[in-house]
Amino acid sequence: MERTAAVIGAGIGGLATAIRLRAMGYVVDVFEKETLPGGKLMEMKRDGFRFDLGPSLFTQPERVEELFSLMGENLSDHFRYLRLHTICRYYWPDGTRLDVPSDPAEFAYEVRRVLHIDPAITTEYLEKARKLYETASPVFLDQPFPTMEGFVSEAGKRIGRSPWILDPFISLHKRNQKTFTDPRLVQLFDRYATYNGSDPYKAPATLKMIAHLENNLGAFFPEKGMYSIAREITNLGLRHGVRYHLGSTVSRINRYGEDGRVTGIRVNGRDLRFDLVVSDVDIHTLYRRGLVDFKPPVIGRRQQASTSALIFYWGVAGTYPEFDLHNILFSTDYREEFRCLFQKKTVPADPSIYIFISSRVCPDDALPGHENWFVMINTPANCGQDWITLVREARSRILEKIEKLTRNNISQRIVSEHIEDPRTIESRTGSWAGSLYGNSSNSRMSAFSRHPNHRGVAPGLWFTGGSVHPGGGIPLCLASAKIVAQQIEKTNMYENRRRGE
Repeated sequence: MERTAAVIGAGIGGLATAIRLRAMGYVVDVFEKETLPGGKLMEMKRDGFRFDLGPSLFTQPERVEELFSLMGENLSDHFRYLRLHTICRYYWPDGTRLDVPSDPAEFAYEVRRVLHIDPAITTEYLEKARKLYETASPVFLDQPFPTMEGFVSEAGKRIGRSPWILDPFISLHKRNQKTFTDPRLVQLFDRYATYNGSDPYKAPATLKMIAHLENNLGAFFPEKGMYSIAREITNLGLRHGVRYHLGSTVSRINRYGEDGRVTGIRVNGRDLRFDLVVSDVDIHTLYRRGLVDFKPPVIGRRQQASTSALIFYWGVAGTYPEFDLHNILFSTDYREEFRCLFQKKTVPADPSIYIFISSRVCPDDALPGHENWFVMINTPANCGQDWITLVREARSRILEKIEKLTRNNISQRIVSEHIEDPRTIESRTGSWAGSLYGNSSNSRMSAFSRHPNHRGVAPGLWFTGGSVHPGGGIPLCLASAKIVAQQIEKTNMYENRRRGE
């Protein structure tokens, strides 16, 4: 008899887990409350413009390719992407502009040309980031943590002998400050803490491994936009029998017996039985909205929530050569920006601004003679702030900063506008309080206190997605799906041996 699995949530972690379970022979049903799959990786079409609503950076495409290979297909037959020549364009308040080439050696020399820093210093930093990632990834990112297998592996033993390899005893900001003499480059590398919604002045320097993913391994972009990642993974599942139930809200995960084994789910008022259940629901939402009848683990309960975002989706008349695909306009006082986000719980008066223009790669994403701007600033998670006032004030400051750079009255050239703040992000994606990455990494032990992918209190229930181990962002969500599939396979092998099969 075929084994059955339910996946709750069609975010990137849930979609990838469904593929892996189908490859293992499960009959897989995916339940999603929204009318389209993708979770945070969603798109919007409005007034002749197309916008990617969520993640905008594509790294480690091999993690997507692996899903297609599992099902005997070639990724390139359905999904194509290009390597970016310029990863990001940075602007500082003093007028400095730095384009970051995808080649790390070119990047080091561009830093010398613009900021007058010896290329060897930048190269050495990126090399250390590479070594850190290659050491940490097998233990912390590619398998459940903690496990005995991880500790006794060669990488685990190496970390055990020299824990400072992970650089956990100093903040990311202090490490960058000790490395670079120019505060502008410090700010650039501090920014990588925001990739998982954290504060570089508190998060451990371990996070410098993110620089390796982007600067050493490269940044990419799909030919049809970021949402095509979710769309094509969904289509892959459809071709191989995964069943998707959109507009279906799961209200409870059912358990039975003394061991509390999961028996299925309640969805749209009906109880459905499954051999196992995988949750791609934000972990805080899962517990706080009563989808399970047990408490969260003690470890991690007091971790700070990650940042959220305020995003303006603007259709803008004209073309603006000042901007590339990815752009950052830095704030004057980065430390104060993070004080506002994590201590004052408000929107900074001078926020760093991220501008993403997919029509640079996908011309059809905008009307002729127009551009589609995704304009984002980091914000705290929602805790009852006056968002109407904060959004209005932030919009004015953002436009003022952009207009100063472009010398154009952008406010008069906006022909289409949609706004998302922490409240709407929570409503659309199910992220608790609009927090984009679950818990932040604002402590030395944060990497060890993320919610596990499985808990003994609920046999038959597994957890995937950006709010659990190993973390947020597309690559780590895909990694969590692989971890879950491997754990399920090991559990099945153990149970088969126990039954003598």
